[in-house]
This record gives sequence, C-alpha cells and structure tokens, in this order.
Amino acid sequence: MSKSDSISMSVIRRLPRYYRFLSELNEQNVDRISSTKLAQIMNVTASQVRQDLNCFGGFGQQGYGYSVSQLKDEIKNILGLNNNYKAILIGVGNFGKAVAMHMNFEKLGFELVACFDKNKEKVGKQLNNISIKHDSEIESFCSQNHVDTAFLCIPRTAVENVLDTLYGLGIKNYWNFSHYDINARYNDTVVENVHLSDNLMTLCYRMNNKS
Repeated sequence: MSKSDSISMSVIRRLPRYYRFLSELNEQNVDRISSTKLAQIMNVTASQVRQDLNCFGGFGQQGYGYSVSQLKDEIKNILGLNNNYKAILIGVGNFGKAVAMHMNFEKLGFELVACFDKNKEKVGKQLNNISIKHDSEIESFCSQNHVDTAFLCIPRTAVENVLDTLYGLGIKNYWNFSHYDINARYNDTVVENVHLSDNLMTLCYRMNNKS
C-alpha cells in the first residue's frame, strides 16, 4: 500500500478548503500564516492542521509558520490541479449547461473537451465554444480522443447504458450528479458523487435543530 492509500478521505476532503483559503490569503498578499491562524480560518484545531499537512510532508517552519504561496502551490500539486485531465460532459439540460458554463475547469485540473445530449435540437449548438454532440457519437469520439473522465448530468434512469459504453471505452473516473451507484456496478471506478438534495436536507436539519 502506498503512502497516499493510507491517507484518510476526511483529510483529502479538507485539501480543497486549504487550497481555497490559501489562494484568498495569497491574493491579499499575506506572506505567512501560523497553524493557529490557519486553523481558525478552517474551523479546525491547530493540531488538526499540523496532522493534515504532515501527511504530505509538513511544509511548516518552527517559529515561522507556513509560507502562504509555497503551501498553496504544494497543495495544488498534491491535488493534481496541473494535470489538465480531459473530460466529457453528458447531459446538457439546465443543470448540465450550468455546470459547463460556470465551472472554471482549467483551474480545477480539467479540460472539458466535449458535451453530449440525446436531444437532437441541442446538437450543433455551442456551449463555451464547444459544439454539443449527440449521445450516439460518444463511442466514436472517445475512441478517437483521449478522455480521462466523464461528468454525468443525466437522470439516474439514463445512466446504465451510457455507463456501460463509457466503461467499455476504458473511462473509469466519474463526477456523478445522477444518484446512480456507479461503484456498485463497477467497483474499480473512481467516483465523486454529488447529491445536492442531501446537502439541502442537511441544511434543513441544522436549521431545524439549531439552539
């Protein structure tokens, strides 16, 4: 097992927050920050900050704290944001269109190279300078172009057939908005599931139970 395999998902899921806050501090021309101050921004303990960063090498200096720009760049490299992974988006309904239009993929480690939809009326239209293709073209496009991942913005009921095609083409990484359990079907896939309704219900619970 590699060192990265031993790092808990709770630590990994905090990394984007570190990166976001450090990027904001860097834009404010803050040169350095202590673990205590960074902990306050992150809403964790200073000990947790040190433990998290020690998973990847530490990066701090006794009595100095952390260089904001250096730590930001280190976390950017850990997250792999320079990899420029090639992605396709499937499902250009209102939600899929919003994802394609408003996510700054280039800064997040990805390049959106194609969009697909089953609605023939959308085919040929431009979305962020990308021409929308029909779903029937997925196989030919992926066979001719290197694709690392697929963003699934389609209903759960529509996923299974598309998923089998994508998996058969060697695509095993998914940003999944569909609520379909991809890992249950293909357990060697890397999947980030996005459940907006779960998030909203959590907000509802917290509002319902606030003191």
